[in-house]
Order: sequence, then C-alpha cells, then structure tokens
Amino acid sequence: MKREVVEREIVVPGFRFGGVVAGVKKSGLPDCGIIVADRPAAVGAVFTRNTFCAAPVVVGRQRVQGGSLQAVVVNSGNANACTGRQGLADARSMCALAGRALGVAPRLVAPSSTGMIGVELPMERLGPGIARAAADATPDGLWRFARAIMTTDAFPKVARATARIGGKVVNVAGIGKGAGMIAPDMATLLVYVVTDAAVDRRTAARLAREVAARPFNELTVDGDSSTNDSLFLLAGGAAGNATITGDGAARKALARAVGAVASEIARQVALDGEGATKAVRILVRGAASDRDAERIVRAVGGSQLVKTAFFGADPNWGRIACAVGYSGVAVDPARVSIRIGEIEVFRRGAGIATAREQARAVMAESEFDVTIAIGRGKGKARLLSSDLSKDYVDLNSAYST
Repeated sequence: MKREVVEREIVVPGFRFGGVVAGVKKSGLPDCGIIVADRPAAVGAVFTRNTFCAAPVVVGRQRVQGGSLQAVVVNSGNANACTGRQGLADARSMCALAGRALGVAPRLVAPSSTGMIGVELPMERLGPGIARAAADATPDGLWRFARAIMTTDAFPKVARATARIGGKVVNVAGIGKGAGMIAPDMATLLVYVVTDAAVDRRTAARLAREVAARPFNELTVDGDSSTNDSLFLLAGGAAGNATITGDGAARKALARAVGAVASEIARQVALDGEGATKAVRILVRGAASDRDAERIVRAVGGSQLVKTAFFGADPNWGRIACAVGYSGVAVDPARVSIRIGEIEVFRRGAGIATAREQARAVMAESEFDVTIAIGRGKGKARLLSSDLSKDYVDLNSAYST
C-alpha cells in the first residue's frame, strides 16, 4: 500500500537513535540501526516462540535477564537465522562492536536482525556499519533508525504518545518493522518502545508482556510467525518521575500511553501487510468463553478465502460463516449474526440479500470492522487482519526464505 509518511520530529529525552548504510542489503538502502540510552534503562522483552529462533533472539534473551540495557543494535537484510555457531558468534560480535563504539559494556547491548534466513552476516561490512551507526546516533534520529530496520516494509512504522505522571510529562515512542510473516504468536515482528519514564524492572517486563498480548497477539497478516520476532521496551527515567512500581495510577497511565503507541504500530503493520490494501478489525462477541471467541476470530482472520474477499470488497458472508463453522467451536447457526461495519449481512442462519450493496460500500474503505455475534455467552476476542492481494503472491514468490 502506498502511504505518504510525514516525518514529524520525535524526541524521547535520554535516548539517541541512528541509522546508516552498512552494505548488508544489495539495494544500498539503510540497513543498520541503533538505539542508545544515556544510562542503563529498565528493560522488558518478548521473543518469538518459533523453535528455529534466530541467533539474535538467543543472545537477546540472555541479555535482558539482567533487567537493564543501554543499547539495541539492529541490522536488516539478513536474519542471521539457522546459521549455527557462526550466527551466535556474529550476534555477540554485534553487541561487542556496538559496546566498543559507545563505551558500553557488551552485556548491556542486545542484537536484532531481520531479512533472509540461512545466510551468514557479512561482518566485514556490518562491523564498520555498526560503528558508523553509533556515531550517527542523535536525539532526533528516530526516523533514521526506523528506515534502517525495514525490509519489505513500504513505509516506516512510528508512533508516539505522552502521559502526565506525578506532575511530570512522560514521553513514549515506538518503532516497528513488519509487513509479512505476521501472526498472533508474539512477538510477530520487530518492535522497540522507548520511554523516559522511570519504572522498575518488573514494571518494564510487565508492560512488554501486556503489549505483546494486546495488540500484537491480536494481529495477523499471513499466518506466519518469524524466527526473529522480538519486542523490546526500554524505560530510561529521564522524565524525573518517581519510579513506577506495583499497580497504581501511575502504572496505569503509562500503560495507556504504551498501549496507544503499540496499537498504532499494529494498525500500520496491518495496512502495510505485504501487498495489503485494507486493515480489518474482526470482533467476536457472545461466545461461550474468551477462549472460544479467540479460536473463532483466528479462524476467520486467518482464512485466505475471507482475506481475498476483503481485497475484492466482496461482502461474502458465507466465507465468514464457514470459518466460524470449522473453528472447532460449537455454535448454533440460528443464533449467529454477522455485521460488516454497521450493516448486518447475516442473521439467524440466513443472509440478508438487501444489505449486499451497502456492505460492499463499507468494504471499499481502507479500514473497516467485521463483527460476529455468537449468541452463547459473554466470551469475546478481536483480531486486526489485512486483505490478501495479488501483490502478496508476486512479492513472496520472488523473495527467497
């Protein structure tokens, strides 16, 4: 999807960002980025559950166990996945090189990589690139970082929010990377959230888990979860607020701001799903349980037939009802209703023919809702999905691993 991005300056006190061309990508586009905190920041992180997790995920899991980080170094164009011992050595080398350039202990640096699977990193080019990225890091460099971590993305994913906590204005910014290999099995993409709020380690870890569960585990593009999925949340403390602990009003205010940033990044990812033209919010309510509702919403949101109907603006409620029926959840068709936007297209086991053209007009928009009422209880779930276009096939049939 073509999208015009307005790069308004975003600054989070206590953090610097850099992005440069290291020569990993054959295109010559930026491919090495870095986030630097002025001092060790509390960190929370969530990583892929894919058994074939990439070397930077293995190293990243180790680095966040200490509860604090001072930098994250990222390369795009090469996933450093399925690369064996050499891949692990290269991931650790990324941290050591960044730490040396920044004057930071390597144990306070975590790596991320994204791109081709099964290819060793060109460290002879990436190494000098990391040094340049460290030198390039400035408080206003967030957009340079965002562009340096892109692969098949059509545009950088960036969002910001503020909160007032204890009389202090707290800033939150997020940068995401992802367009394909997106499925509800967190982390589903690369996401970096930074805030100048002061929080303890447990609070940072909890916030990361919360945004992993919602919205990122409520997002799907193509049903594939990557080897490299990672989410980092860094809290630097430069806002000067009293350190947030526990579950009081301050944590809730920060959680709302972090959630708003994460939700906007998830929306942008859905809009940029490889070849996507639409972002669709699928809502299931009235299931016997939340678990049943989640099974239904994932069946509908993951259906290729449903997603192609979204692309064609075809109000084919039959495909939606079919997915509900094979979800494995016991439902009574006579109780089910389906709405596209505010237009009811299916009621009590039968379609509403007169609603077709109104529903088609809703589906012509770039964003719309599909609501499925099951009529069995109070269970509910939601999923942010995208359509499936011809461009998705064209792109992925020509993109190796």
